[in-house]
Amino acid sequence: MNDEAPGNHPTATATEYRDPEQHVGGGADGLALLLAQWLPGQRWFAHKGEALTAVTIESRTPIGQFDSREVEQVLFTVPSPGGPQLYQLWVGWAQHHPERFAHVLIGEVDGLFAFDALHDADVSGAVLQNIADGVSLGDIDFVPEPGATIDTSVGGLVIGAEQSNTSIVYGSSSILKVFRRLEPGLNPDAEVHRALQAAGSSHIAPALGVIEGPVAGERTTLALLTGFFANSAEGWAMATASVRDLMAEGDLRADEVGGDFAAESLRLGRAIAEVHQDLARAFGTAELDADQVAELIGSMVASAEAVGAHVPSIGELLPEIRTAFSRADRASGGVRVQRIHGDLQLGQTLRTLTGWAIIDFEGEPSKPLAVRRAMHSPLRDIAGMLRSFDYAANHSGGASDSQHAYRAQEWAARNRSAFCDGYAAVSGEDPRDMGSLLAAFELDKAIYEVAYEHGHRPSWEPIPLQAVVRLINTGGQK
Repeated sequence: MNDEAPGNHPTATATEYRDPEQHVGGGADGLALLLAQWLPGQRWFAHKGEALTAVTIESRTPIGQFDSREVEQVLFTVPSPGGPQLYQLWVGWAQHHPERFAHVLIGEVDGLFAFDALHDADVSGAVLQNIADGVSLGDIDFVPEPGATIDTSVGGLVIGAEQSNTSIVYGSSSILKVFRRLEPGLNPDAEVHRALQAAGSSHIAPALGVIEGPVAGERTTLALLTGFFANSAEGWAMATASVRDLMAEGDLRADEVGGDFAAESLRLGRAIAEVHQDLARAFGTAELDADQVAELIGSMVASAEAVGAHVPSIGELLPEIRTAFSRADRASGGVRVQRIHGDLQLGQTLRTLTGWAIIDFEGEPSKPLAVRRAMHSPLRDIAGMLRSFDYAANHSGGASDSQHAYRAQEWAARNRSAFCDGYAAVSGEDPRDMGSLLAAFELDKAIYEVAYEHGHRPSWEPIPLQAVVRLINTGGQK
């Protein structure tokens, strides 16, 4: 978190920009060695916890000087099985050990101390001012959205909830998401926010500005500034609180408990349907024929087989999993595809004072940008939300007896049904009518979850595994 109180912040103006060949701070070799040691401990780093063999500094762009601290944007690559991955880091350099930033200290190079500069209130304040002013620092452009009103009177505070990026909240007015891992081109989070804003969607925060810079010769989104939903509640927190209320009420049913969530699930289903409709109007739609559906299901089977090769619980179920996917493979053509959220779950939703808002349209960060910007079936989003209800129901812990399991299943079923009811009321299409195909998307998601939990949280593996068993046994029936 940020240690500095909000106040007036100096602005890194274009006149402070220096020749990029004359970088600030310590030498590149020393910085690369430091990053190799520091990165595995960062929650936004895709390979956290793994030993790094090498870090390659690709570019260094001076941003400005703040008292005795100099700041630069550093782009670097790390090796991965799929090829080098590019990351962005804003590095601050101090001549003396920066006690205020000890919690984000990277290390010492050539007698200078490097730290994560996004946690410096002077830097985050200057970034906000630069977006409002439309400043360019060398090849980096700070661009306000047309007509945007940006309040620059408040200080920035890094929040700790982000997994793959870093977000800075400015009071109750705006939030800046700095993308850590970069791919050349327009980030779908910025692209979709702009499209939904143009469509008049009431379920998003307004886009206020972006930071852009060159990556591999292409203008690339480095950060996105949007409005901030103050006094909102995260959907995941609300759902799990509802489950805890249910489990604390003895033998009452889910619809008899004060914290019943089904009405909110219904509203959330309506909101997602409205977002899907706006996305369809903004980006258009297409249809998959029978061969393309077969190709889609084939990719799901291949993914399951890859997981089964190293996760025993899935390997044992592969024959039944193939059979379950084959039911969807027999679906006829005419499956509509369009732009979707791409990583929809309760944690990507906020209950505001006026309704449900959807955030983080970046898609799954581990997927290539081309995949995240492609058209997909809306059922993929719906399946993600249905899986999220299942997780919420089984997340409360406590006694693991049959009564607890039954009540968790009852809560999940009630809220899954309410969500689909809400979606159908707006879209005119009940997702449950696409039973085998919806089940395939759910099964694909659940298998991915099993693989993730197997590698990161083994004690959680039974949650998605029981969904895999349910889906291969029910065949996607309503």
